[in-house]
Amino acid sequence: MKNRKEILQTLYTPEWEDGRLVRDRQGELEYITTMHYIHKEIKAGAKIAEIGAATGRYSVTLAKEGYDVTAVEFLDDNVEVLKKNCEGLGNIRAFQGDAVNLTMLKDDEFDATLLFGPMYHLYTEEEQKAALDEARRITKKGGVIMIAFLSIYAIMHNDYLANNFDDGFLENFTEDFQVKHFKEQIFTGFDIEDFENLVDSVGLKREKIAATDGVLELAKDRADFGILDDQFENYVKYHLHFCEKRVLLGNSSHLLLICTNDK
Repeated sequence: MKNRKEILQTLYTPEWEDGRLVRDRQGELEYITTMHYIHKEIKAGAKIAEIGAATGRYSVTLAKEGYDVTAVEFLDDNVEVLKKNCEGLGNIRAFQGDAVNLTMLKDDEFDATLLFGPMYHLYTEEEQKAALDEARRITKKGGVIMIAFLSIYAIMHNDYLANNFDDGFLENFTEDFQVKHFKEQIFTGFDIEDFENLVDSVGLKREKIAATDGVLELAKDRADFGILDDQFENYVKYHLHFCEKRVLLGNSSHLLLICTNDK
């Protein structure tokens, strides 16, 4: 049985992480939407922690925009690239660390904390709550905490409609339709209400939830899929207008829950 780090090191290479958010329209939309909410919810020049920073796509960009950034990444190879990407910037520091135990960071240190990757790969309620508790601990009272997570229903639609639905159901649900979480899944998804209840249980105040990539993970594999630059610009406007509509949320692979640290 491999541990969580061993599993993830086979999945997240620096090359994959460097290109994930620019490789296709799905990644572009996720990045644009996430940055939209960062700029909307976090004041200019704020002190930000990104937990699960990978190679620094968000952290380095935010540092270049003038934010004071601390980037924490779990995987060895990604940390090495992250530190190289931070070179020459005086307002960003990078550490290796695990979202469930951020001992290198002080209490009440940050105006905002971004938890963008860890919840995809934490499989027990104990670990999930530990990561949320740590994000809450390092964030100032009244500060912003943004948490990315995966929709279990999008996982089923995107990955298990190629004559493999039975396998997907057995992997992700019990016989009575309760969502499963275990590390051999690699990616673990949530029912939105279950995730909201999890966040409520650690004392965070939920403000809003948005779909960051909509249906593009499913759509991009269609033979006739295509959005040219001028139409993509309009699609982004359409997406940002409707991405908080609750009726649409479960279809999005990636979701962003925005909370206030109401200590």
